[in-house]
Amino acid sequence: MELSSVLEIFVPNIVLGGENFFDRHPDKIVIKSYLNPPKGRLMFNPRINPSEQLDTLCGLAKSIGWGAADILLKERAAGFDVGGDSDSPVTSADLAANEYILGRLQSELDDTFAYLSEETFKTEDSADRLQKSWVWIIDPLDGTKDYIQDTGDYAVQIALAHQGRPVVAVVVCPAKNKLYSAIQGHGTWVENKFEKSYRAKVSTRSQPSELIVVTSRNHLGEKLKDLVKKLNISSQKQIGSVGCKVSAIVDQDADVYISISGKTAPKDWDFAAPELILTEAGGTFTYINGGLISYNREDVNQWESILATNSSCHDFIRNAAQAILNQSH
Repeated sequence: MELSSVLEIFVPNIVLGGENFFDRHPDKIVIKSYLNPPKGRLMFNPRINPSEQLDTLCGLAKSIGWGAADILLKERAAGFDVGGDSDSPVTSADLAANEYILGRLQSELDDTFAYLSEETFKTEDSADRLQKSWVWIIDPLDGTKDYIQDTGDYAVQIALAHQGRPVVAVVVCPAKNKLYSAIQGHGTWVENKFEKSYRAKVSTRSQPSELIVVTSRNHLGEKLKDLVKKLNISSQKQIGSVGCKVSAIVDQDADVYISISGKTAPKDWDFAAPELILTEAGGTFTYINGGLISYNREDVNQWESILATNSSCHDFIRNAAQAILNQSH
């Protein structure tokens, strides 16, 4: 797709927390993404050349991911509004990226697909997505707190799930200028805008003394702190965004990520894209009990504890973590 024209998306006033969210832009948001509008909708038929069609869909998701990343970077530089509450903030950047992603997907694809997005799921009827086999699962800005804090640890996450499991995934880390993409059965590929892409592979580290665990900068609870300590993993990195945590494992900069739900739980859009990015790079991403994660259920919360690793250490960490968590009950 050629880069030329400015795409402008007009959004009506949005009220969050009882006050106008767009104080500085009461009538519109101008999304400064330099992409031509689509020239036609892709008619999707998974029975005809499914691999080729998934490749086309992945290419579309990559283009959209880069466009959304540009929006986040431009909003970050120009200044953005913050709404919601301290535990779950929402920024004008979240909403602008969400409008762009959904706008591109819905205008360029046929009605085979349903959509589950963090920013719109509460206002959408769940019946459509629950009735469809193909669902796009979208987090336009994973790591909103890190985005606000300007740590660089935030990501755009776009996944296509088929019958509850991811088959195409894109994770973009805008501040690092890196995009990770995966198609089921075809590996994970890493690229930036200026260099040739390469295939990624996780590390083979397996001993606790050499493992590196990634934990959250903003959501590190006492239960998880205690678990990491008892696992005797000596090295720890604090990284925001699930996408950025998983990309660290894919880049061999880390080996283990654990999510333990508390009063709230991660949602489908937190995990769908990162899971496929990790597993296609040779990693493993499961519930602590070893089961596969299921997406696009009526309840989008992922209440069960989740373990993502480089595979070499997965069984050891999973068994040890289960025993420790069972003892704490």
